[in-house]
Amino acid sequence: MVDNSQCHVKLTLWTSLGLSKAMVTTSTLGAPMSMPQRIEAALELHFSHIQSLSAPPRLMSAMRHAVFPGGARIRPQLCLAVAKACGDDAPALSDAAAVAIEIMHCASLVHDDMPCFDDADIRRGQITVHKQYGEPLALLTGDGLIVMAYQVLARAGRVHPTRLVDLICTISDGVGAPDGIVAGQAWECETKVALSQYQRAKTGALFVAATCAGAQAAGVNPAPWRSLGEALGEAYQVADDIRDVMGSADTLGKPVGQDAQHGRPSAAADLGLAGALDYFQKLMDAAVHSVPVCANRPAMQQLVRMESERLVPQSAYEQIQQKGQPVKIRANA
Repeated sequence: MVDNSQCHVKLTLWTSLGLSKAMVTTSTLGAPMSMPQRIEAALELHFSHIQSLSAPPRLMSAMRHAVFPGGARIRPQLCLAVAKACGDDAPALSDAAAVAIEIMHCASLVHDDMPCFDDADIRRGQITVHKQYGEPLALLTGDGLIVMAYQVLARAGRVHPTRLVDLICTISDGVGAPDGIVAGQAWECETKVALSQYQRAKTGALFVAATCAGAQAAGVNPAPWRSLGEALGEAYQVADDIRDVMGSADTLGKPVGQDAQHGRPSAAADLGLAGALDYFQKLMDAAVHSVPVCANRPAMQQLVRMESERLVPQSAYEQIQQKGQPVKIRANA
């Protein structure tokens, strides 16, 4: 799974959308706060709902370990940015959608790191859940987070039942069979899969859920936002493939070389690094052009351009060129 932790330059949606000075308000706590603060506050609020003296303490600790501290939180930020572009008339529901998507993502990382898959030692710069708490609790942690996502939606969606039904369908499609992130992980157990199909399921599906859920939480038709999620999601997986080859564990906060070690489909393996970089740029260009007409369209397009540089810096292009491989230098660097 793509995980964008340990980023030296952490670009956030609220800054890119011109909200660095004007704070956004969340109904979660009723106080003005930036969008990253809004996400963390919403996560803390919803975790507080499941804290109980009757709960197994190590399970509660493991679930928090899986979610805090976060990585770039790009999926919930994308969800909230779309909600805001669509009016954000139900911020508590938007918060819940963003939280549900983020903890689904975190659950997938817990399972992805387990010995039956990657057997990873670190995630987001800290010890993985199964290494810290053991495999049985890691399995239950992932399960608990998946269920928690639906608890979050149910709790916030009572006053918007129609929107709630749509949100449940969208997020479920982004996670489950036939084309969600569970399917993406399952494709690694098959003998053959098309690279694009694998990438769309493993990473792209939850990005689609993020953009569409943001619109649905605001009561707006999600269809125009789907293409943005598709392009960004596939681009993130291609970037992850590139960084798995070119990156370091210290920088990424997780092991590298995992695709080759586990024989997974990879854009870097199929296309070569130069080809993967070109494909990544085409996807990011498509993402820029797919932003629907809205009040802050230019700012959102600029966000995508900056995300392109954050995910695959210009230095990566230069490094490949130095090795004698032809690669197009991005026009929007």
